[in-house]
Amino acid sequence: MSDQTLTPPTEDEYVPRTIALDDLDVDFDAAIDASMVTVEDGLIVEGKVVKVDKDEVLLDIGYKTEGVIPSRELSIRNDVDPAEIVGLGDEIEALVLTKEDKDGHLVLSKKRAQYERAWGDIEATKEAEGVVTGPVIEVVKGGLIVDIGLRGFLPASLVELRRVRDLQPYVGKDLTAKIIELDKNRNNVVLSRRAWLEETQKEQREEFLDNLKPGEVRKGVVSSVVNFGAFVDLGGMDGLIHVSELSWKHVDHPGSVVAVGDEVSVQVLDVDRDRERISLSLKATQQDPWQEFASSHRVGELVYGRVTKLVPFGSFVQVGDGIEGLVHISEMSAHHVDLPEQVVTPGEELWVKIIDLDLQRRRISLSIKQAAEGGVVSAEYQEHFGEHAYDNEGNFIGTEWAEDPAVEEAWASYEAEQGFATEPAPVADGAPPAPEAPAAEAPAPEAPAEEAAAEDSPTE
Repeated sequence: MSDQTLTPPTEDEYVPRTIALDDLDVDFDAAIDASMVTVEDGLIVEGKVVKVDKDEVLLDIGYKTEGVIPSRELSIRNDVDPAEIVGLGDEIEALVLTKEDKDGHLVLSKKRAQYERAWGDIEATKEAEGVVTGPVIEVVKGGLIVDIGLRGFLPASLVELRRVRDLQPYVGKDLTAKIIELDKNRNNVVLSRRAWLEETQKEQREEFLDNLKPGEVRKGVVSSVVNFGAFVDLGGMDGLIHVSELSWKHVDHPGSVVAVGDEVSVQVLDVDRDRERISLSLKATQQDPWQEFASSHRVGELVYGRVTKLVPFGSFVQVGDGIEGLVHISEMSAHHVDLPEQVVTPGEELWVKIIDLDLQRRRISLSIKQAAEGGVVSAEYQEHFGEHAYDNEGNFIGTEWAEDPAVEEAWASYEAEQGFATEPAPVADGAPPAPEAPAAEAPAPEAPAEEAAAEDSPTE
């Protein structure tokens, strides 16, 4: 190296200062480390977003390297675009998941930091019996997920005062609910919007129940159909129609009588104000078929029916819509009968005489044997045979009915009304001929009714 003469710098010339290693009186690396923030697993730190990618976000927290927030750790919502959650320059909190992973990265979680902050608030809210509000972010099996700073589960049965079938319309809506279960170890928060609705609407429900009187008829809409009945929205609260109050006929399933959305008129049977339950009846608003039959028929009349079931002690015969009577084996024929099938078969149509009518017990005793001897035909059938065929008391006296065009015309009209056609059958023992069996077969009564009927019927 040749010697050079150092000339002093001019006034406007800048010359960097030479720094000696011992100017700081400490190790240089130690000085850098001292300027960094302290980072430990589980610690919540603050930082600025310096980069947003489709699968991660970089956060400057003042550490020697930027922290990485994977997209799955940005939000409690699933499958989100990081750009929808944060933007460049945003100041956010994050929880340290890993101080240094296998690649030397600092891994952070925004949603875990949010969860930790929210959990304390939620515990305090539950302790104070308060409510939380947040948007519905997802429909899952059995209910909804509500964003309350963490994922709150709202069961479908607790969304409204009555169960909701379609939960999809709730997505995106803000819902207010009470916290009914909290378990941090299991990361479990269960909400109930119904509990909040019950509290806020208690006065309205009490007023509604006070104005509801047993015996009155109200209109409503079927809101739910279950195995044991149907719920009806009366315009303020739901009432239950038990399956036994849906129809005068036997009901296998409530869905065969009503469907969700049906408008119905129901009678209020009972109002339980303490339990806030309303009992309703649909059949009470309809005419009792047994009462209708009893008011239009009397003992001794001939009626036309169809054999529905054979039993050891006789047969059941349908004589009206949902009305069946018992022909005891002793009333099947003038001669001795060992088995009902010796006289009749299921589906057969024939004339029977009413020999007993017990409206209170809903039992009718019938006789094939006595019907064969003739008698007064029920008024509902007389008009189909012409007035000339009966005396003043309704006894059948016509002998030339088969040749009478008026009678044929009457039968044709009757058969057209019933939806079937048949050829006239010969007159048996003075009784008018029977039309062919209609296609529909009525259900047979249950076994207890059969046995009870047998006990009350005469025997050989």
